[in-house]
Amino acid sequence: MELGVFKPLLAALALPPLSPLLLALLGLLMAGRRRRGGLALATLALLALWLLSCHGTAVWLGRHALPQFAPTSAAQLKAAKAQAIVILGGGLLPGAPEYGSAPQPAPATATRLRYGVWLARQSGLPVAFSGGTGWAANGMQPASEADVAAQVALQDYGVKLRWRESASRDTWENARFTAALLQREGVQHIALVTDAWHMPRSVAAFERAGFAVTPAPTGFILPLEHELLQWLPSGQGLHNTRLVLRECLGLLVSRLKLD
Repeated sequence: MELGVFKPLLAALALPPLSPLLLALLGLLMAGRRRRGGLALATLALLALWLLSCHGTAVWLGRHALPQFAPTSAAQLKAAKAQAIVILGGGLLPGAPEYGSAPQPAPATATRLRYGVWLARQSGLPVAFSGGTGWAANGMQPASEADVAAQVALQDYGVKLRWRESASRDTWENARFTAALLQREGVQHIALVTDAWHMPRSVAAFERAGFAVTPAPTGFILPLEHELLQWLPSGQGLHNTRLVLRECLGLLVSRLKLD
């Protein structure tokens, strides 16, 4: 069994909401013997969960805990002499009843695909899509992200993907397997499309695979509501905070591997 299959479980244990909930549970268990200490730990854990569930926390962390990447343009890609656009998958919906139960791109994948296709039309560059079956899918995906993206790109946007990498299970495999496809055709400089919060680790992976990379971020985590509302817990706030923290954790693990 490959160690990668444990990555989703370990991430779930380390990230909210499970990590603060486990701390709160530990505090309640401790309260039987050490009432003050146990209740204090449980209270702090619940307060941390409140804070981590706020969209304002996600925005702050996205700006201060991760390297920043500015939006790009077709003119910048031409000036940088990029040779291709590479879009990274961001998940798959195993079945959508409204489409006859056919698999569809998850929201992150759909956003990246749309932006990558738009950028390709503006720049005239060919498009590659990289995405297989993620470690967390565990047999739930009936098709690879790349195969579904190719179908959607053709049907919805009238664009045919030039390259499809459909075997990768994480970002590092995205880079390695895409390099095997593109570099044999002489592509050395790419424009990389993924979410802004995912860009730091993605750039590092593709540069390590031998590419020169021009970041083309999408999916920025930005303020969405009145300032007061952003500091009230919400499902979206927890989701976005978790994304940023997962990327921070991924960067830390990547650096430890490289060191």
